[in-house]
Amino acid sequence: MQMLSAAGRRSLFASPRETVGQQNMMQLIQLRWIAVTGQILTIAYVTLAFDVRLPLAAMSAVIGGLVALNLFSLCRPRKLGEVRNGDLLVGLLFDVAALTALLYLSGGATNPFVFLYPLQVTVGAVMLEAWSTWTLVGVTTACFLGLTRWYLPLSLPYGGVTELFRLHIIGMLICFVLDAGLLVIFVTRINRILRARDARLAALRQRAAEEDHIVRMGLLASGAAHELGTPLATLSVILGDWRRMPVFRDDAELRAELEDMQAEVQRCKTIVTGILLSAGEARGETLKVTTAVRFFDELVADWRATRSAAALEYDNEIDEDARIVSDTALRQIIYNVLDNAFEASPGWVGMQVLRDGETLTLTVSDRGPGFAPEMLAQFGKPYQSSKGRPGGGLGLFLVVNVVRKLGGRVLAENRPEGGARVTLQLPLAALAIGEEDERID
Repeated sequence: MQMLSAAGRRSLFASPRETVGQQNMMQLIQLRWIAVTGQILTIAYVTLAFDVRLPLAAMSAVIGGLVALNLFSLCRPRKLGEVRNGDLLVGLLFDVAALTALLYLSGGATNPFVFLYPLQVTVGAVMLEAWSTWTLVGVTTACFLGLTRWYLPLSLPYGGVTELFRLHIIGMLICFVLDAGLLVIFVTRINRILRARDARLAALRQRAAEEDHIVRMGLLASGAAHELGTPLATLSVILGDWRRMPVFRDDAELRAELEDMQAEVQRCKTIVTGILLSAGEARGETLKVTTAVRFFDELVADWRATRSAAALEYDNEIDEDARIVSDTALRQIIYNVLDNAFEASPGWVGMQVLRDGETLTLTVSDRGPGFAPEMLAQFGKPYQSSKGRPGGGLGLFLVVNVVRKLGGRVLAENRPEGGARVTLQLPLAALAIGEEDERID
């Protein structure tokens, strides 16, 4: 009888945030409860059904020690953090010691439950480092050899050797069923833990690849902004010279067209400045502090100034305002969401902003064709677009990653009445400022 590794369903004390070491410790804890229950039932059955006299006081003390160890282990992963290889080895050595003590008190190596030792070694081989597993092999082998010489023989009330052999066969059958069943359960659980770990590693690798993609896009955008700066400056100078020429100065129509051209050049320069600011290359910029209501109101006003103002239905339902930092990257991704909705549904775009506790929720809706099922399945991945042009799909890719950096999330769905809906959930903590930094521009 022994503390066996089983892993039934996830323990009530387990947490999705546990490390692999902590999950392995939980497996041992579950195992130990199964072992204690099996030991108590076996001792009671042998004593009552076969009238075998056992040193119940000493065996109860051993089982009580296992219970105490389990209660300590239940608190250990949560209070002291990561569970190391040495912690698991010590726990298994305690289990080996408990099994050895119980076997010593009940016939030593003649007890069929001595074949629970290999189960201990199997558990160690799955959980422990190689040197720890070989240590466990050495300890269990020494215990087995010791039990062949030192043990308390069983006191049978009748039957002699014949009855002892019959009980031995029954015990071997029970031991085999326990070994086979618990090995299947335990190894299945450990494999599930390992698969979950591999899935987390794959997700981390995917995120690293996406972040590397964003860095390369940022470098490309920054380089393009630098290259565009010179021709835009040249165009601005030329247009300024033209405004002073009599042929343009005296012709109202040409002068108006020149002013329109200068406005567009200035807009391009503003866009280039925004790109450089997002890339961290702007110098001497003052921190712009605003409120959530003002931030979204100004954003919508700027968007309407260059698009169809009548197309956007804006609903600001923030009931409790908060001071935040005006983030250029956040403004740009909201523009991207609005532009995508406007392109899919030029006649109507809906934008709703509200505050839910410590979260700002921004919802952009349209009446376009909606998202294809395969796009929803791969939402936020680069180059997932229904527009069919090279480089499409990068806008939503950037939206998802910027919002994720802020600790929020992006949800996409098709509206029941037709069209698409994109929801951005942003934690206020990522945008808010401290009291000492409060300054409204």
